[in-house]
Amino acid sequence: MIIRPKVRGFICVTTHPTGCALNVQRQIEHARAHPIANPPRCALVLGSSTSYGLGSRIALAFGGNAATFGVFFDKPPTERRPGTAGWYNTAAFERAADEAGLTSASLNGDAFSHETKAQVVKVLKERFPPVDCVVNSLASPRRVHPDTGVAHMSVLKPIGQPYHSKSVNTDTGEVVDVSLEAATDDDVANTVAVMGGEDWRMWMDALEAGGVLADDCRTVAYSYIGPEMTWPIYKDGTIGQAKAHLHDTAALLDERLKPGGGSAHIAVMKAVVTQSSAAIPVVPLYISILYKAMKEAGDHEGPMEQATRLFEQRMFGSGGIPTDEHGFIRLDDLEMKAATQSIVHDIWPRIDSDNLRDLSDFEGYKTDFLRLFGFQVDGVDEEAEVDPLVPIPNLVEVTEPA
Repeated sequence: MIIRPKVRGFICVTTHPTGCALNVQRQIEHARAHPIANPPRCALVLGSSTSYGLGSRIALAFGGNAATFGVFFDKPPTERRPGTAGWYNTAAFERAADEAGLTSASLNGDAFSHETKAQVVKVLKERFPPVDCVVNSLASPRRVHPDTGVAHMSVLKPIGQPYHSKSVNTDTGEVVDVSLEAATDDDVANTVAVMGGEDWRMWMDALEAGGVLADDCRTVAYSYIGPEMTWPIYKDGTIGQAKAHLHDTAALLDERLKPGGGSAHIAVMKAVVTQSSAAIPVVPLYISILYKAMKEAGDHEGPMEQATRLFEQRMFGSGGIPTDEHGFIRLDDLEMKAATQSIVHDIWPRIDSDNLRDLSDFEGYKTDFLRLFGFQVDGVDEEAEVDPLVPIPNLVEVTEPA
């Protein structure tokens, strides 16, 4: 079939297998050019099929020759519909891993469930060396609690009072006013249940109980802080409460892992174009302005470059793990440079629909968004027929417990 992009708001409902595969290959080339000095032997990546999770898995495997197990939740293709981008990304990764002789496996399932955790532990025990790196890059709007069966939905809302600002309609290119009602207590609790640190802790518990966790394991979860203009709906909003819980979980896990020489950290990352960030009001407009400033300064990074720098220079470099006063590994250092943020703050009050393309990199934002789904990738003929039925090598099925 011929597959073209079909965008519905902040979602693209089609994907291009060839474009996704080429995206992965180019990230692999970047990882190989940035080898990790002291890589882990075996990494488990939760949320491994897109963005930071995918970049992390590629960096560890092709920059460090680590064995990797990726856990993700994506729709497979059918004869009539392409699969989600994460499916094709993982297929390309696994093919390349096989060609490179790397130990690798992937599981497509609900990472929040006990069944998935049990199956991952089983496969790790049978096929992999002890896990000495766990990357938590899960991003989901919904979580069914594995103990209670209650379905929790996260929300993007301010806390305490309504929030009024502006954003960009990514379909029309119009700068629009946005208003969000204040969150209820239930909104906050549900968002923390989905995006907080409980499931991260459950994964570490399951790995330890299953006997597959190395004593010196280092684990990291990704977070974001950003500038003050985003704080009402991010740092100080419902997401911020979930992130605070995630940060507290890191401190607890760090105390558990320290005696064996391991550690748990939060890596504060740069704002990037993802399916999740596209859904957050204000953020697409902020990213569009930010990217123009960073590209002009020559220090713009995407998820792959961020992941490479994290593992090559911070977590597994030769100089230890540098952190700030809160114990965070800061990968948002270039984004938060005073000169860059000064440019963003100068442009923000002046930007409107008429000058959007002059004062920001909105076209670059749209291109990055479509590339998440394999479109507008250099070297791909989108008018050519393509087979959507791409299998994933080394795919593990979730089985019911005996």
